[in-house]
Amino acid sequence: MSIWKKPISLEGLNATSKNTLVEHLGIVYTEFSDDCLTGTMPVDSRTHQPLGMLHGGASVVLAETLGSLAANMAVEENKYCVGLDINANHIRAMRSGYVTGKAQAIHMGATTQVWQIEITDERGRLVCTSRLTMAVLQHKGK
Repeated sequence: MSIWKKPISLEGLNATSKNTLVEHLGIVYTEFSDDCLTGTMPVDSRTHQPLGMLHGGASVVLAETLGSLAANMAVEENKYCVGLDINANHIRAMRSGYVTGKAQAIHMGATTQVWQIEITDERGRLVCTSRLTMAVLQHKGK
């Protein structure tokens, strides 16, 4: 059974990135299933830290991007979600290529959601693991 409450398509999801940090970093939504959202991000000059490795903050941007958009697609039209807390453990360094993040809900409550985001390299090795807590809010007047 699908968790998505709003119409979902890769074309629609990727259109939300126009003129945002998401577009600037080259993040692309690549897949969704009934309960998760996946996207990729290049490891290049846009996402490097000064030592030439993937910046931990870029991994957090990928994690929050995937979890936040997924959370907002999983609530009714009269509701929206905003981030409350995110943490990340950086496991493996990368200098080039692409990372893939997969966001999956581990709690879908009436007022909060918790998402686990696993970021892997092109060989499927864990690069970063992150947990994102979202507040579920209601649009005023709806």
